[in-house]
Amino acid sequence: MECNKDEAIRAKTIAEQRLANKDFTGAKKFTLKSQTLYPGLDGISKMLITLNVYIASEQKINGESDWYAMLDVKPSDDEETFRKQYRKLVLMLHPDKSRRSAYNQG
Repeated sequence: MECNKDEAIRAKTIAEQRLANKDFTGAKKFTLKSQTLYPGLDGISKMLITLNVYIASEQKINGESDWYAMLDVKPSDDEETFRKQYRKLVLMLHPDKSRRSAYNQG
């Protein structure tokens, strides 16, 4: 299992380098690999959430960011669903509110 952890750390390092170069899709690929190898790796779930938001932010509708994709909701969802998704995202990424260690970029 320690071998998997070492490989997971290596994959996470590559993902961080790709993220720094704004290769969000490549970073997500290596983050998922890292998570598969060692799911308990510190900050990996937050990194994945962050990457999903970055990837969603690149999607454009009529030249505008697709805010629905960023929150992972449908335009037809009710207002309460929007609020729940927003709160969930904020709490998962907030370093003082989340139980897991925060992912720090740079």
